[in-house]
Amino acid sequence: MSGYIGEVTALLFLAFALGLDAFSVSLGLGLQRLRLKRIALIGVVLGLFHILMPFLGILFGTMISEQIGSLTNLAGGLLLVGIGAQMFFSAFNQNVKKMIQPVGVGLLLLALGLSIDSFSVGLSLGISGVKTVIALLLFGMVSACLSWIGMLLGRRVEGYLGAYSELLGGSILIAFGLHVLFG
Repeated sequence: MSGYIGEVTALLFLAFALGLDAFSVSLGLGLQRLRLKRIALIGVVLGLFHILMPFLGILFGTMISEQIGSLTNLAGGLLLVGIGAQMFFSAFNQNVKKMIQPVGVGLLLLALGLSIDSFSVGLSLGISGVKTVIALLLFGMVSACLSWIGMLLGRRVEGYLGAYSELLGGSILIAFGLHVLFG
């Protein structure tokens, strides 16, 4: 029993660590004056991607070499930098409709960029033989909750920042993407 509790505790800490990226980026998203319904949807999608990506990693863990880990970090980092740069520069031109928003394909790209590091975690989890369903559910629930908290906090801060909120949100995405690429 104590081994099971220890494993769940370790998985909870891992889920929290994986969800922190979603939290920090969600702070920036919350600065976009999102409605509560949109916040709920974004959190659910981010949570689902934090279930899907490690699951895919677990499935393909024995088939894929270690080299794929660096490729997933590169792809995720570039996605986040690209989305952040678009958000940052669109703040200077209010007449242009935002190209990437947290809806539709933009939301899926954001979720993919944030959860792609979970794929690498899934690769290692597949090898270690942890309780798969528990791990995946914890990853998804913690990421969704941290995303909601981040967006709600960002939404509160947005009122204080006004016009600078989109610059800050884009900067957060760019910084996190650069951290994924070079950190």
